[in-house]
Amino acid sequence: MPTVAENIVATLRKNDVERVYGLPGDSLNGFTDALRKDGSIRWEHVRHEEAAAFAASAEAALTGNIAVCAGSCGPGNLHLVNGLYDANRSRVPVLAIAAHIPTAEIGSGYFQETHPQELFRECTVYVEYVADPTQMPRLLEIAMREAIEKRGVAVLVIPGDVLLAEAVGTRETRIEATTPRIIPSEAELQRTAELLNGADKVTILAGAGVAGAHDEVVALAERLQAPIVHALRGKEHIEYDNPYDVGMTGLLGFASGYRAMEDADVVLMLGTDFPYQQFFPAKAKHVQVDVRGSQLGRRHPVDIGLVGTVKDTALALIPLLDGSKPTKHLQDALKHYRKTRERLDDLAVPAGKNKPLHPQYVARVLDQLAADDAVFIPDVGSPVVWASRYLTMNGGRRLIGSFVHGTMANAVPQAIGAQAAFPDRQVIALAGDGGLAMLLGELITIVQNKLPVKVVVFDNSSLNFVELEMKAAGFVTYGTELQNPDFAAVAEAVGIKGFRVDTSDEFEDAMAAALAHDGPALVSVKVDRQELSMPPAVTMEQAKGFTLYAIRTVMSGRGDELLDLASTNFRQLL
Repeated sequence: MPTVAENIVATLRKNDVERVYGLPGDSLNGFTDALRKDGSIRWEHVRHEEAAAFAASAEAALTGNIAVCAGSCGPGNLHLVNGLYDANRSRVPVLAIAAHIPTAEIGSGYFQETHPQELFRECTVYVEYVADPTQMPRLLEIAMREAIEKRGVAVLVIPGDVLLAEAVGTRETRIEATTPRIIPSEAELQRTAELLNGADKVTILAGAGVAGAHDEVVALAERLQAPIVHALRGKEHIEYDNPYDVGMTGLLGFASGYRAMEDADVVLMLGTDFPYQQFFPAKAKHVQVDVRGSQLGRRHPVDIGLVGTVKDTALALIPLLDGSKPTKHLQDALKHYRKTRERLDDLAVPAGKNKPLHPQYVARVLDQLAADDAVFIPDVGSPVVWASRYLTMNGGRRLIGSFVHGTMANAVPQAIGAQAAFPDRQVIALAGDGGLAMLLGELITIVQNKLPVKVVVFDNSSLNFVELEMKAAGFVTYGTELQNPDFAAVAEAVGIKGFRVDTSDEFEDAMAAALAHDGPALVSVKVDRQELSMPPAVTMEQAKGFTLYAIRTVMSGRGDELLDLASTNFRQLL
């Protein structure tokens, strides 16, 4: 008879799982040995379990299928937590096998003892402790279905002795994802149509929930003559081939996106969990469409809340709406977007001779050189800003990251998962210097697993976005400086082709050579530390904060920092 672990592996194989990310350990031996014996599922060895969970998160985000990671007891599976939080909040299906200490020792304060089912409770849609072989494979089937149908993380906590025990049940079940069509009631649709037909200025806010509904949302915008603003996670799904696109709103967004929202008398929210309340217009009415009823009104009070899939709800609404007629609101929004886009593009230029590069220029050149189906993965912080403003989506490219959980160090480990799942696709990590350093060991994972990941490092020797937050709040920057190595030399030392770029005239050739390199490559770019990523609307509190920052900086004897700041960002005020 097979062991419990061998039955788990057989079930994973039946569900087309091709790899498991993790780090081995004694309590996990039954599982890793079952993978070895089976031979059909690859063990993707990482240097830190956090990277395993991030890699699984990226694979699930790109494929839509369940991805798997594993950790040994105590500290091993505890390291999974940050990546699992990211996967759960990004709503992608991940199964984690969390090995546990021997069953007989649980509750005794044994070596490496934790209570994983409690630790993982907040970052999962399902977590359960397998105390006896008779619970399997039923709990595995439940866990996988929960992860797939609820689009989140499921964790099975299994002691090492249970993994090695003889299986009582040996069935191997395939879990098929359902694809329901969810449409609001006729009365709700009619009420919504009446509100929209009576509005003069409708703006659509599109989030990740518009995935697979691009044409329907554009058709809805055409009927309403409404500009489409997107949240960051909606960018890859709605920005391209869209004559109604006016950019992004929020802290990372464009002035045009903010204006189109602020001027609306009705905001139609489609599949978005956009979190920043201050960017919702106070005087407008709000209609929200989400497949999860619990999300309605969570970010801003809604006048009408509709439970439905975006594609099917849009198709049901369009026939109920009056014929399209040109609106001044749309024309003004598009005009404002063109001006905003021109100003953003004007910033993406080479820096002066012997000066650090403008990060906008780095992102723009990368956008021009990257493949039409490239996968871009920016680190949280300033790389996300430049990615959101300068990377062009086209329906084939993907843009994923830690956009909800918002953790540093996501780019490289997520690139590992993306490249493992798509070995022939161009995968580019836009890494911050702080994020790269945090999980620097994963560069070795890239080499060991023979993954041709490309890494662009934005090296400004600082926790740059944290510095911006400090300045906006009126604090003198403190504790944010980074003493970095030569990341290109580090890359070379571990077996990655390294390129160091200190001036603008070096960058395009280095980036092109890195993308063309047959194997992993890293381009370390010296970018300007003082470059400000200005939000679309500067509040009175932020203006006050910058003033306080300036006064306090001068009083602390660091006035030269203000001169650098003014010199770098004067061009943004022209």
